[in-house]
Amino acid sequence: MTSVPPPAPTKPVLSSYVVDQWVTPDGDGEPVHSAVTGELLCQVTAAGIDVGAMVRHAREVGGPALRAMTFHDRAAMVKELVGVIAEHKDELYALSAQSGATKKDAWVDVDGGMGVLATYASKARKELPNAHVAVDGPPEHLSRDGSFLGQHVWTPREGVAVQINAFNFPCWGSLEKLAPALVAGMPVIVKPASPTAYVAEALYRHLLASGVLPDGAVQFIAGHPGDLFDHLDGRDVVGFTGSAATAEHLRGHRAFTARSATFVAETDSLNASVLLPSAAGDDGHVERFVREIKRELITKAGQRCTAIRRALVPEAAVDAVVARLQDAFDGLTIGDPTDESVRMGALVSASHREDVAQTVDKLLAGCRRVVGDGDLDLVGDVDPAAFMVPTVLLLEDPDFEAVHELEPFGPVTTVIPFRDAAHAVDLVRRGGGSLVASVFGDADDPDAATLFTGIASHHGRLLFVDATDAESQTGHGTPLPHLVHGGPGRAGGGEEMGGVRGIHHYMQRTALTGSPELITNLTGRYAPGAPRNLDVEHPFKLTYDQIRIGDALLTDEREITLDDIESFAALSGDTFYAHMDDEAAKASPIFEGRVAHGYFLVSAAAGLFVWPDPGPVLANFGLENLRFMTPVYPGDRIRLYLTCKDKVTRREPDQGTVTWDVEVLNQDDEVVAAYDVLTIVKREVPA
Repeated sequence: MTSVPPPAPTKPVLSSYVVDQWVTPDGDGEPVHSAVTGELLCQVTAAGIDVGAMVRHAREVGGPALRAMTFHDRAAMVKELVGVIAEHKDELYALSAQSGATKKDAWVDVDGGMGVLATYASKARKELPNAHVAVDGPPEHLSRDGSFLGQHVWTPREGVAVQINAFNFPCWGSLEKLAPALVAGMPVIVKPASPTAYVAEALYRHLLASGVLPDGAVQFIAGHPGDLFDHLDGRDVVGFTGSAATAEHLRGHRAFTARSATFVAETDSLNASVLLPSAAGDDGHVERFVREIKRELITKAGQRCTAIRRALVPEAAVDAVVARLQDAFDGLTIGDPTDESVRMGALVSASHREDVAQTVDKLLAGCRRVVGDGDLDLVGDVDPAAFMVPTVLLLEDPDFEAVHELEPFGPVTTVIPFRDAAHAVDLVRRGGGSLVASVFGDADDPDAATLFTGIASHHGRLLFVDATDAESQTGHGTPLPHLVHGGPGRAGGGEEMGGVRGIHHYMQRTALTGSPELITNLTGRYAPGAPRNLDVEHPFKLTYDQIRIGDALLTDEREITLDDIESFAALSGDTFYAHMDDEAAKASPIFEGRVAHGYFLVSAAAGLFVWPDPGPVLANFGLENLRFMTPVYPGDRIRLYLTCKDKVTRREPDQGTVTWDVEVLNQDDEVVAAYDVLTIVKREVPA
């Protein structure tokens, strides 16, 4: 009689958050194993999940709830999420270790994700209004009399933001898409990559349990999304991170080709780092170049879309750089990422490690392995199947194009010799478009300009490292929320983050045309030519809460005298000929004689509108958009309109920023100067 082995132990199937409740699919799913020990961690499937209901719930519940909030309300909500993650980051670190991530790798992922949320919360408060509409640029004057204006505006899309993420950054990769979408006012459906979905699920369990997010604002689907795209249309945005092949397949869906949903992709990238010819003889530049390559190979075991895949080195310096690289990895500890001595962990899975090894084998057809041919000596009691030593290849066949086409998504880079800067430009461009390139050398090196002009259009980000920024620069492979992340060509053609630019991906820009009064009423920002409310006491006597858009002051006149001009010249030291020499001023093609200093006019204008006594206006902290339009001569008289243009609450609860439109007129009502004054004004804070 044949004995039957007992069934293999099973692990729980990850749940999905669908229509504001956690749902666990029945049956088995795709198995996910620990990259470190090989043990089964969980199963991933979305079988039976009603993705159509998720889309409807996002549009009908989540969207309206978010759009009822202002930009500042949503920014405050995003900021609260930072604290939620901070409370649970030790758990996320522990889970990340199962994916092969060291503590430093987890810091990049978890704390980096928190940093993205905090940055977006801060920038939204500073750069967007406490309103539901954001203006884009100044008004366009479309009629001679100023009665018809154009104004570009941003409003939230009324769809859903779907994010499809890669396995390498289950926290940061999701949060860098979540933050701008929520600030913009779009609900989100999160779909993580299966190999690290258990980390993402833990993250979102805490975020969704916090009570910070309104119903329908965020949903989570573990496993294949099924027919999700069948439910998307022109209102929706898909943010994808993954392979170019998958992106190509998804782009062909009718959601994008027929219904015009937006597809933003970040895909494969053969990023390059270049050591300039003149830098090859400088030990400091070479050391920094080699150190950057090492950091890129060991961080996340090289599993970063921004990692250095091609290291371009001047032909004469190849041997020296290779020798440095060989020394750089001596003593590197690889193994259990929870061991404090370990500096590099595992790849995400044994199968992925095999994929990387197979790509290396293909590259060896034209390259030679110069680092990484030793034994795999691991720290800790681990399964070696997903571990790999850092590998450096040296291109020996200059006509071997595979080095510019194949991406080994792991701890692998190829040293590529080049003749001169023009040759380096050609080699970098053969990558077909990348997320980032870095250049090492002196700031005044002409070859730096050659690289910049030659490769900028092929990259989403460029990093130049010289002796000045060597210690402060954040790294070749580090995307920052302030700057755009994405790239042309094989990098996907997409663009994420970039501060407020990233928020705009989830909004609709509309050209609004109409009268100045209508545009003021719709945007909440004063447009030139709109009615002013002069029936108020001096605006500087009003608190932030009492001031209304359009509240204004028309000042008394002041005559500008020759004594004023000469006194200001003596006080300021500005003795430009147009102010001091009547004959020279008349000889110029611009002036008819001596003119008042522009900055004196600004000072004189302040004397006309400033309220001298202590009051709600606490400080003037800047001028913006200053323009001088018409010369002011001795004997001219000036007066001005001071009009409340915009209001923004500040971080301090008892303060707000008021922007005042200043229009300085002469006795003929010609505008001689125009600018914005920024003031900090006291708020009425309820007890």
